[in-house]
Amino acid sequence: MQTRITQPGPLLKQNGELSVKGWSPQPLLDSNLEYANFYKLKFLQPLRMKRWDYYGLTTKSHYFSFTVSDIGYLGMVFAYVIDFETLKMHEETLALPFARGVKLPRNSQEGVSDYRNENVRLTFSITNDQRKISVDWKNFQEGKDLLAELKLAHPAGHESMNLVIPIEKRRFYFNRKINCLPASGWVEYLGQRQELTPDTALGNLDWGRGVWAYDSFWVWASASGFTSDMDRIGLNMGYGFGDTSAATENAFILNGKIHKLGKLEFHYDSKNFMLPWTMTSDDDRLQLVFTPFLDRPAKTDVKLLYSEVHQMFGKYSGKLVTDEGKMIEIKDLIGFAEEHHARW
Repeated sequence: MQTRITQPGPLLKQNGELSVKGWSPQPLLDSNLEYANFYKLKFLQPLRMKRWDYYGLTTKSHYFSFTVSDIGYLGMVFAYVIDFETLKMHEETLALPFARGVKLPRNSQEGVSDYRNENVRLTFSITNDQRKISVDWKNFQEGKDLLAELKLAHPAGHESMNLVIPIEKRRFYFNRKINCLPASGWVEYLGQRQELTPDTALGNLDWGRGVWAYDSFWVWASASGFTSDMDRIGLNMGYGFGDTSAATENAFILNGKIHKLGKLEFHYDSKNFMLPWTMTSDDDRLQLVFTPFLDRPAKTDVKLLYSEVHQMFGKYSGKLVTDEGKMIEIKDLIGFAEEHHARW
């Protein structure tokens, strides 16, 4: 059974316990992290809290990613670009002690996320039914800047995957995943400017808040694109940390509507990530094969913090069945699937 949250309220009770567990297609809970209560020495708690805003943009030729995060004792600000034609990638990362200069909002539906120094500026803001992304990263690659001015349409009825699950006794994961946001504006990379239109470019957001176990593992898979009939189709699937007895994050998104799934089986070879992956649901509503074409490895090892991820970019093909019983076929939908190990 998947527990659906239907009423607004606080994320945490005053004693630090979760007020509810489950999922919802719209954000309903206030991220009152000030009530977190998992260490006896409360002044140390901020060093274990994790907060991030990760935006992605899928165009016909590239995937662009921009992140502002505060993982407690360190801030991570990064951007990367995947070129689907040349199968090359480039990434730049800033590691900021105690997340100095990082600003993140309380909730996912309001406020401004921001980091800036003399060479880098990332600003994410929300205005009415739009999310705006502004990027100026000087000397990003080959002496050329990475620049972006994006508008992601986000009308009130566009649904998202909102998940609240416990981790151990007093830890928790509070997450919102939004797929298939129609994009407009432009991105400039290696001196070439791409003009974006909603029928060719889609944005996605991974918004996370929570307190993890020090040793963590997860698998996450996602895509935002179009069917052959130009319907907007998105995928969000995963497993790993946390107690998912109340709800999983598994769903697909068709023209802005969430179609919730239960448990999925993932099969892949962790010794050769480039081999095809398969994902199947226990109710036969999802059957997908993911064929990677590029491995984006990323590793951070700074004593207390360790993170290693293989984010595979590739193409999804298979079938999905909607809540109403309609079968949707997808072919060569570009997205990613990742395995992540972390001590943080």
